[in-house]
Amino acid sequence: MAGVMNYYNDNDPKAAAWLRELIAANLIPPGEVDERSIEDVTKSDLQGYTQVHMFAGIGGWAEALRIAGWTADRPVWTGSCPCQPFSMAGKQRGEKDPRNLWAEFRRLIYECRPAIVFGEQVASPLGRRWLSGVRTEMETLGYAVGAADLCAAGVGAPHIRQRLYWVADSNGNGWGRRRLVASVAKQSHEAHARHNCWDDSIWMSDDKGESRRFPRGYERMADGIFKASSLGRGYGNAIVPQVAAEFIRAYMEI
Repeated sequence: MAGVMNYYNDNDPKAAAWLRELIAANLIPPGEVDERSIEDVTKSDLQGYTQVHMFAGIGGWAEALRIAGWTADRPVWTGSCPCQPFSMAGKQRGEKDPRNLWAEFRRLIYECRPAIVFGEQVASPLGRRWLSGVRTEMETLGYAVGAADLCAAGVGAPHIRQRLYWVADSNGNGWGRRRLVASVAKQSHEAHARHNCWDDSIWMSDDKGESRRFPRGYERMADGIFKASSLGRGYGNAIVPQVAAEFIRAYMEI
């Protein structure tokens, strides 16, 4: 599609609608939103796109790239594979869970060979084992892989939200995990002051009466589209862009 540089994929219709509204409001880069399952996406579907966001949710990785200063014309793929199979709050079926879609993401990476891939997963024991497998498979494909265990509180958020962030680089030339982790640690020391947008945060409640805090202004991202329950679900499934941005900056630094 001429002029379109970004591809967003999420098979949740509400998330897809949210993505379209964010694009229309110029809050994330313009692009095509695909509601199909990743299982139905082929190599040819991704041709011509500079940036590809699988499991796009509400555009958290696109926002993280913007915060980090990653330019719109710089190629990259992102994907936060579903965390439900690996979460301590779920049934913990891991790789046996049908929602474990890493194999499909890996298939497209193998077929398209993007230069750089960012990803994220829940920081549980099963999540760590999953990441170990991802590292092995990506290294087999010729990528250098680095990762870091980061939490939202590290950028001043009023909650922990511990997550494993990883990056795979086809031209890594051995920069390695230790350098990335050290760089992330350095970046995080400055992150609180640089991105503490929760100082002026607000409480938002869903239809079950459960509340959590969000940076002021975020409530407008779904204005007129969803009920509070959908808003909470959208944020609940999303990465914290400010945390991901620190990881991206650390990668860019090395």
